[in-house]
Order: sequence, then C-alpha cells, then structure tokens
Amino acid sequence: MRKSKTRFWLFLSPALAAFGLIVLIPTLMGFWYAFTDWNGISETAKFVGVRNFVAIFGDQSFLHAFGFTALFALCAVILVNVVGFALALLVTQKFPGATALRGVFFMPNLIGGLLLGFTWQFIFTSIFTAIGKVAGWKFMEGWLSTPQTGFGGLLILTVWQLSGYMMIIYIAQLQQIQDSVKEAARIDGAKGGSMLFHITLPLMMPAFTIGLFMTISNSFKMFDQNLALTAGGPYRSTEMLALNIYNSAFAENSLGIAQAKAITFLIVVAAVGITQLMLTKRREVEM
Repeated sequence: MRKSKTRFWLFLSPALAAFGLIVLIPTLMGFWYAFTDWNGISETAKFVGVRNFVAIFGDQSFLHAFGFTALFALCAVILVNVVGFALALLVTQKFPGATALRGVFFMPNLIGGLLLGFTWQFIFTSIFTAIGKVAGWKFMEGWLSTPQTGFGGLLILTVWQLSGYMMIIYIAQLQQIQDSVKEAARIDGAKGGSMLFHITLPLMMPAFTIGLFMTISNSFKMFDQNLALTAGGPYRSTEMLALNIYNSAFAENSLGIAQAKAITFLIVVAAVGITQLMLTKRREVEM
C-alpha cells in the first residue's frame, strides 16, 4: 500500500508542481497586488487597502465592459447550446454523410482564437461589404463599425466556433439514451415534439449541466477573439472584461487596479457557474 501511494504521488507531482507554479502562486500573488498601487514595473508596491476595489466601481469603462460581457454571455450561452443540440440531433439521424458532418461541424473549434478573429474580421469588413454593395443591402456594409454590429460579429464568431464542441458532448449523451426507453414512449403514444420535450430533453440534463457550465465560462473569459475581431472598438464599446483587465494592466500600467478587476471578475464568474451547476443538477434524472 505504501509503495502504491508513493508511486501515485510520484506520478502526480509534476502536474501538482505545474499547477502550483502556473496557477496557485500567481493567483495568491494577484490577491496581494489587488490591495497595492503596483504599476507592474517598480520593485516596490504600496499597500492601499480596498481603494482599488472602490475605484473600479467608479470606472465607467469597467462597468460598461461588465454589462457588455454579461449580455454577450447570456446570448452566447443560449445560442451555442441550442445550435449545438440541434446539430447533435441532426448528425445522430441515419442518413448518408452524417459521420462526415460531425467532423465538419467540429472543425471550427480546432482553429485558434486569434486566427479565427482575424479571419472573421476579413469576412465582416471585406466580404460582407462587397456582398452588400452588389446586392444593395445597406445592413451588410460597415460591419464592426458600430456597437451593434460588433456585438453581432462576436456572437456569430462564438456560435460558429463553440457549437461543434457542444455538439460532441450532446451526441455522447444522446447515444446513452436506451432504445427501450424510446420504444416504451412510442408505445404510450409519444411522437415528435412530445418525445423531444418529455423524454429526450429530461434525459439530456447531465450533458446540459456540462455544456452550460463550459459555455458560461468561455463566454465570460473570452479574450483573444475580442482582441482580434474588434479590439474593443469602436471607442471601447465592444470591450469585454478580459480585454478591459488586460488594457488596465499593460496599456495603463495599473496592475493593482487590474488585479482588483480580475478578482471581482473571478468571484462573479464563480458565483454564476456554481449557481448554474446547482440549478441544473437538481433537474437531472437517471436513465
């Protein structure tokens, strides 16, 4: 037993060391810097108490980024999971090419965030504009130049990237629903919509718990796509929380303020994520 425990901790130690060095220690240091006036350059940092936390709630750019991110996360979570579930229902049907479609729908998730952002920036600013001029559609021109189209662009990019990943999660859960359950429902007269809403969706709740948690987390902490697609423009109107924190730290050299924002961000996302897990866990049913 002692040998097995020694081997266990021996194999686990590299991962624990990496976690400590990359996540745990920087997080604890970040909590300290949130209560200082450190600018990220000087060797000393003066303790200022909760002044940074008071200041960020008077920072209009932070409050706007907070509201913009919350609205974006709400829309993205709904759309990504609805589209992902719809794709899962589609590719689990028996028709030629269903397996190939799984790979096609999942492929956008393999593209890096910065590359994806710049690709969609070209699509929105060049291709959409060209189509709008040829077809006479004014709404297709000037994408990403207004807060509304910038929000729409970020939403389209996110749904296009993440829906395929959610599809894989939902396919796995759909395949676990036993045929005997479906057959019993059909014998009782369940068809189409009633089968979906009364049989399939309740049995999908474990997958929805995972899918909702992952999309909430990814939507709130989105950074590279936001940076590449709009860079927060125009006039910081599409700046999300992660980009706002980055700008405070490295553009304004206010590491103390940035850390206070980051801790507030962490607490809010953790609270939302835990609440979602508790609510969806209660609705799970056993097959």
